[in-house]
Amino acid sequence: MKISTLLCMALLAVTFNTHAVADYRYRTASFEVTITNLSKSSALTPIMVAAHHSKVKIFELGKQPSEALVVLAETGNSSNLTAAYNGQNDQVVLTSGQLRAGESVTLKFDNIAKNSRFSLASMVLPTNDAFIAVQSVRLPSWKQQRTIRLTAYDAGSETNDESCNNIPGPTCGGAALSPNDTGEGYVYVHSGIHGIADLSASQYTWQNPIAIVTIKRITR
Repeated sequence: MKISTLLCMALLAVTFNTHAVADYRYRTASFEVTITNLSKSSALTPIMVAAHHSKVKIFELGKQPSEALVVLAETGNSSNLTAAYNGQNDQVVLTSGQLRAGESVTLKFDNIAKNSRFSLASMVLPTNDAFIAVQSVRLPSWKQQRTIRLTAYDAGSETNDESCNNIPGPTCGGAALSPNDTGEGYVYVHSGIHGIADLSASQYTWQNPIAIVTIKRITR
């Protein structure tokens, strides 16, 4: 066999494999996401849920929070985080209203690339700067589901004074941001409500997990 023929066959094989990888990357499926609030009395602000290829880091334990995370954790506003998921194949959904204790919400994502990642974020109310987040987990295979138990984190951007003057939402109705309060300065696992001011520990504290997420692939 001529060398030129062998080269052509090799090039065709490489081209086929490249196309196969590309085709797999953009094959799509539908996924169902269910989020349940496991706390006694805490609420979750409208939850940002993303299926994405974009490389977005919501937080890193022990590190200073980003401005987008500070806004989410102190106000419940996820618009700055949402803007980061701007890739061609990214999909972002925001749940409507607060998810109260014991409640669940189910979202459906259609035409999602099978190798997409899944992320979510929400503020925990009533707190100064507690939040939940899932970062870039793999989506499950056909007929499989993934269950994630969520820990509440502290953004470290505002002192946990538990004063309603500094906590937004229906329970307290206080200020949404505290720009003059730098807090602890780093993200860590939240220790819950301690009853040091306006919030009752017996009513509003929680034991992790504070929420649970189930992701199910519902089409091939």
